[in-house]
Amino acid sequence: MTTDYHVDTGNPLTLWCTPHSLYSGKVRSYLIKKGLPYRELLPPHPRFGAEVLPAVRHFVVPIVETTDGKFIQDSTVIIEELEHRFPERAMVPTTPVQRVLATLLGGFGSEGLLSVAMHYRWSYRAQQEHFLRAEFGRAAHHGPDREERLAGGAALMDYFNGFLPNLGVTPATAPAFEASFEELLDVLDIHFQHYPYLLGGLPSIADFGFMAPLFAHLARDPVPSTLMKNRAPNVYRWTERMNLPAIADGEFPEQANAWFPNDAIPATLEPIIRLMFQDWGIQLLADADFVNAWLQANPDVARGRLASADGERRVHPVLGEISYAWRGVTVNRGSAPHGLWHFERGARLARALEGEAKRRFDELLQRLGGSEVMQISTSRPLEREDDALVFA
Repeated sequence: MTTDYHVDTGNPLTLWCTPHSLYSGKVRSYLIKKGLPYRELLPPHPRFGAEVLPAVRHFVVPIVETTDGKFIQDSTVIIEELEHRFPERAMVPTTPVQRVLATLLGGFGSEGLLSVAMHYRWSYRAQQEHFLRAEFGRAAHHGPDREERLAGGAALMDYFNGFLPNLGVTPATAPAFEASFEELLDVLDIHFQHYPYLLGGLPSIADFGFMAPLFAHLARDPVPSTLMKNRAPNVYRWTERMNLPAIADGEFPEQANAWFPNDAIPATLEPIIRLMFQDWGIQLLADADFVNAWLQANPDVARGRLASADGERRVHPVLGEISYAWRGVTVNRGSAPHGLWHFERGARLARALEGEAKRRFDELLQRLGGSEVMQISTSRPLEREDDALVFA
């Protein structure tokens, strides 16, 4: 059905990453599917501290180092920049409704499923301790000394383990997060029995957004991986497919190497979109209300001011605490302005729709419960500038 694709970039890109990193999985999959030659390096490499950290001023992965020496941080920005540099074999749909939905679904995967991914990694730490120590150890220690690597991994794990309350994950809310994940697995499993990718026979930014949580955390960590394999084997197979240049089996022999024709949205994708509006939309509404109230209380915020409560550079900045009812529980969590930045990318495209495309999109919103969500806006736009989220 498909053949390997290769773009001549002159020299390989460098992907600074780790195997267990959520967003590294998203960028790695993109590079593979795009056909861009690359090499992977891990943070223990001496160049990371000497060159990469001073450039981005965050201890974070993934970072792509381009062949002209530029360091690009943030998985979405990386893909956008590389799409601009290498327009061949585009990974962003060109038809209007598919483009909007691919952008929204990519944001849902990248940000809306972050809590679920972190829950299954850290709430089940005891059941997968040795695996996680080995994985985090790769990010902390080079060399063959097994005990040193495991010890380095344990130290990193204690830091990341503390993120759950800020993501709204507590013993009281964990069952709701698990129910939402199982429901999503079920509808994805049906879709991926019909089609190899979210928008048909070609991957897109929607697939890469979903790879962020569904690969490194949920398809590799022992507890969620077992759940995925047993409950949604077609989803697990999709995670394998997303790390291959081409579809390696004969499961979809007649599928064209293209997105759905005529800007179509198939019936099997609609339950996935409905869950996006239902589960991510509630958080986005709470976040937007909080950001607008914060801006009203701080009317003199300068353009370019970092979108964090303390004005410090952070990978996932927080402005305060939000609370909202969701799936029968009350979620208390840190505000997530980065999610609003992701959402606005799709909302801006939706507002530009005209004619028949707008009519079809509005009809889909009404049918799938997205009309209120798509009205979300903030009184000041959020932008990424100098590798950080700021107010425009």
